[in-house]
Amino acid sequence: MSLLPILEFPDPRLRTKAVPVDPAQVTQPAFQTLLDDMFETMYQAPGIGLAASQVDVHQRFMVIDVSDEHDRPLVFINPEILAKAGEQVYQEGCLSVPGIFADVTRANEITVRAIGRDGQPFEMQIDGLLAVCIQHEMDHLDGKLFVDYLSPLKREMVRKKLAKARRAA
Repeated sequence: MSLLPILEFPDPRLRTKAVPVDPAQVTQPAFQTLLDDMFETMYQAPGIGLAASQVDVHQRFMVIDVSDEHDRPLVFINPEILAKAGEQVYQEGCLSVPGIFADVTRANEITVRAIGRDGQPFEMQIDGLLAVCIQHEMDHLDGKLFVDYLSPLKREMVRKKLAKARRAA
């Protein structure tokens, strides 16, 4: 396994809309290795979710593990949200926007359909942190970042803060 470079805002590649994964590709060794590398990258960062778009692979899939022990890895390939209910405000961060956190309003409960790591389709009803994480990662697959929910002024402040941090590194 190996760590993958994570694209950082305002990299224009983060705005690329991901294309669906060919279901026949899912069980292929190269795709399974990519999933392993994404989990390793996410855990090392550390994070709780990572969309393929964030590692410059513009296909519709993501890896998530919201457990404290990193023992509940989830893979969502070609995910679709079928239903949303309720609202919650959650302070979100992002591996592509390091060190920045902001309140974002999202659905509290979702029903999602996707293909799993084993190549089999599934549906799940989810709430709380996992629901927020799925919505956040699905935004990445559509070329959207959580900073897009901020005012233009705040978004520009984030861009400048990250540019300054990169210059100082």
